[in-house]
Amino acid sequence: MSPTVLVVMGVSGSGKTTLAKTLSEKFGWEYGEGDDLHPRANVEKMAAGHPLTDEDRWPWLDRISVWIGDHLAAGRSGVITCSALRRRYRNRLSGTGVVFLYLHGSYELIDERMKRRKDHYMPESLLHSQFDTLEEPGDDENVVVVELGGTPQEEADRAIQALREHGVDLD
Repeated sequence: MSPTVLVVMGVSGSGKTTLAKTLSEKFGWEYGEGDDLHPRANVEKMAAGHPLTDEDRWPWLDRISVWIGDHLAAGRSGVITCSALRRRYRNRLSGTGVVFLYLHGSYELIDERMKRRKDHYMPESLLHSQFDTLEEPGDDENVVVVELGGTPQEEADRAIQALREHGVDLD
């Protein structure tokens, strides 16, 4: 089996971490939390309620790209979270063995999830900027879409089914 890195993407509050951890445990693949790769200045900026610019995001995306490349080069599959909101960000991370898993949901659903979330630096006030920045993935991108709703396990089950239908080797 060739290694695969799943990039679990979507706006803040969509459930990237929960799903990525679930998939990582199920398949025995290494898990990476993309938020942990943000430079300190990015975290402080978001915590203060300011959205990131492209210039803020490039060093972060480069760190995620290194994580992906290291895993693929070593022949190890993995799952990492990254909002990957714009096509040019996804292009920066794309390559052979990289599959994006897009968590798609309504503003209202994700806003409700953010209201229940505790101990996260990203304030609910930035959700609008996340949706404003989001460029829906195109059919020409290696993206599997998972509709949000239901329990985390139901979302994980839908993700696994969609990945298999997309031809991703998960065994």
